[in-house]
Amino acid sequence: MLAGRDSERAAVVALLHSAGAGAGGALVVHGLPGVGKTALLATAADDAPGMTLLHTRGIESESPLAFAALHRLLRPVLHLTDRLPAPQSRALRAAFGEADDAGADRFLVFLAALSLVSAAAEDTPVLAVVDDAHWLDDASAAALLFVARRLQDEKIAALFGARDGDERTFDAGDLPQLELTGIDEAAAADLLAGRSGAPVPAGVRDRLVRSTGGNPLALVELAAALSTAQLAGLEPLPAELPLTAGVERAFLDRYRRLPDGARTFLLVAAADDSGRLAVVQQAARALGATADAQDEVERSGLLRVVSGQLELRHPLVRSAVYSAATSRQRRQTHSALAAVLTGPEQADRRAWHRAAAADEPDDSVVEELDAAARRARSRGGLEAAAAAWERAAELTRDTEARTRRLYAAARVAWLAGRPSWARRLVDTAIPGADEPGLRADMIRLRARIEWNTGSLAHAHRMIMEGAAAVAPHDVDRAREMAMFGAAVASFGGDSGVGVDPVPLAFAEAADTARTRCFADLLLGLAHVRAGDWSAAAPLLRAASSLTETLSDEDQDLLPNLGIGALHLGDDDGVRRHHEMLLARARGSGAMVMVLYALNRRIFADVATGRWREAEAAAIEALDVAASLGQPGLGAMSQSWLVLLAALRGQESFAERLARAEATVAAHPTGILGAVIDDVLRWAKAVDTASRPDAALHHLELVRQGVVQRLAAVDRVEAAVRAGHPETAASWVSELEDFAAATGQSWPAAAAAHGRALLADSPDAERLFARAHALHADSPRTFDRARTELAHGEFLRRARRRVDARVHLRAAIEVFDDLGATPWRDRAAAELRASGETARRRDAPGVPAAELTPQERQVAKLVSEGLTNRDVAAQLFLSPRTIDFHLRNVFGKLGVASRAELARLPLA
Repeated sequence: MLAGRDSERAAVVALLHSAGAGAGGALVVHGLPGVGKTALLATAADDAPGMTLLHTRGIESESPLAFAALHRLLRPVLHLTDRLPAPQSRALRAAFGEADDAGADRFLVFLAALSLVSAAAEDTPVLAVVDDAHWLDDASAAALLFVARRLQDEKIAALFGARDGDERTFDAGDLPQLELTGIDEAAAADLLAGRSGAPVPAGVRDRLVRSTGGNPLALVELAAALSTAQLAGLEPLPAELPLTAGVERAFLDRYRRLPDGARTFLLVAAADDSGRLAVVQQAARALGATADAQDEVERSGLLRVVSGQLELRHPLVRSAVYSAATSRQRRQTHSALAAVLTGPEQADRRAWHRAAAADEPDDSVVEELDAAARRARSRGGLEAAAAAWERAAELTRDTEARTRRLYAAARVAWLAGRPSWARRLVDTAIPGADEPGLRADMIRLRARIEWNTGSLAHAHRMIMEGAAAVAPHDVDRAREMAMFGAAVASFGGDSGVGVDPVPLAFAEAADTARTRCFADLLLGLAHVRAGDWSAAAPLLRAASSLTETLSDEDQDLLPNLGIGALHLGDDDGVRRHHEMLLARARGSGAMVMVLYALNRRIFADVATGRWREAEAAAIEALDVAASLGQPGLGAMSQSWLVLLAALRGQESFAERLARAEATVAAHPTGILGAVIDDVLRWAKAVDTASRPDAALHHLELVRQGVVQRLAAVDRVEAAVRAGHPETAASWVSELEDFAAATGQSWPAAAAAHGRALLADSPDAERLFARAHALHADSPRTFDRARTELAHGEFLRRARRRVDARVHLRAAIEVFDDLGATPWRDRAAAELRASGETARRRDAPGVPAAELTPQERQVAKLVSEGLTNRDVAAQLFLSPRTIDFHLRNVFGKLGVASRAELARLPLA
């Protein structure tokens, strides 16, 4: 009976109805143990007639087994895998141990789960219920959160139940939440009457409610523990009544009243992670339990059997029974379970039970854990692999072997987006690493974690000292580490450690394309740090020219080649390198690298006017950061969205700014921290452009050269308009020097723009003409339009109104395309002052600006000839969601077929 939950049940029913109508979603029900989460979730099935019910739950002892809970959830619909694209089907089967697909893509597993549930929902709406979500294995939790965030266009409802106050938590991020608290007196009266068979006096009821906080399970257990006379108020209640936490003690008391054999059976059931009756029976018999032990446990109400599966009365039964056992009893129980799990499909479970049974180093257990870790790694279960290698290290006698296993665990923990765990593992491993190469690799990983989530200066010191230490033993490792140090220093992370990176390039020993690439990058980035652009540019270009020779597995060079292009202001290079990195990262399932590539590519997207692509990438990157449970890694994406809102003059600017600043304040942002701060300052300057003094104040605080040059036109214009020509002239000189050293046309164009603003009338016209000519060779369309606007303003003030109109119209055309409303309005006002009224320009029959970022992505890919399934795989969505967006695209663009869409100019 579900007492006193009318409003909560209504919220669940509303979700079910919405899902039935094709607008699915998720809801996380959370609260203290015993508050009624499971009961509320159980009623959802009663309230969902005609829906396909999928159910799973987290099991504490199963948490190291990758995708175990997901497998149980999807088992009823696995027959639909033939509807999935072949790569997804293979990845899912590999994740569930049904196929050997080494290196299975983690993202593909997530996407396959979404596609499979979506396929099931094509027949009937689906209700997915996930109870005890706090005990989900990490891989299943990541997959289910990925799915839950993508249900808005599906006939799917996902319900999660999660316990508050446990040692493990379910971080649902931005999913809707419903907290369950204690029930009120009226509901408690109904519950107690139902249990006692008669009404309970108000005084007794109120005492019980106060004692339990209205916790339904606590009330039920108290009703069972008290006498009929006490419940009826004929005898006094005990002086002390158990609080909510005492429910576990009530279960434990019931357990302790059982015969020895029944207690053994229940302890085996609590330690088991399969739920299979036959497994528990065999293990219990091996420990001396008799045939009637199971009957005794079932009669106690602590356990029941349903279709050959064991179900405990409540998760607290498991924790109470297992915690009450001695360490020797627990080891014996796990050993017995391992002994009966003999099949190859049970290898991972057997390994973990043997590991739990071990209390000293054991080589045979370590071998099984190693194998389990390799299997988990190949299936995309990175967290499970890290846990297996960590436990294997604990059971390893040899110091070097133990260190190597800790390092392996740290590497996959980092790839899984678990930096705190990875940091702890590698910090534990480093002191035991005597071999110079291994120690250097560990220091590199540790520094990588630090520059992404901690202190740049600390990371720089670590990696440069590590490079110097390994140089006498391995020049290749030293060169690579020093290159990373130079990259960190180029973003302001120089620690002053005193290790010169240049000699560590060992350029004379760089005799392969890869080693030459590292050497050129190292030397080029060192010159960037010194501000010597003439020396940096040819080296960074030489490194970039070797890109196509690099292995697909080499994800150390590509990010830093992108950094080199970013420093040079090479927009094509930034985009090319990060597109390659993004494709490779998606293929390997390295979510951190997907996030990395998306955020860095946006530098080029913003610069070249690909604002819609930038917005779509930032939104996707935020979603990836949420999936990783690392909000700080999404701060760069948030700052881009703030800047785009400012450039477009959107009302969402203030809200987005507040959200981004809150994220930055609450989470470490690593190497991008200073860049994020500067992008936000730039956004504030754009938002206050009508107040030049305020805009200049924000822009003077920008310190990162990359952002200074991205905002070059804004900086110069703000300085001129605020009456600070000397500042503007200084910034223009820096742009001219940069342009001369790098050969880039856009800084030369921005410098000519600035000189024109500072010049007297006769020279200004010539300088504007030079700026226009330089812009012709630059992909930076927004900067070009800004120059058109500035030139038009100059000509109108000079009363050359007809000439001004040409430039103002050209500016308005670009601003319309970009959605740059503040600049469009400014140009339109100038055009009106010249005697002409600006008209809104419609694209040739294509109102593409009406498309959302995701609709635009879908339209672009479909127009390139991709099927809905292919597009779904590209965008990590379900085919049904793609179909939903495509229908919207057709409606907004007024087309009726994919062929018509392909003919529209959407780029």
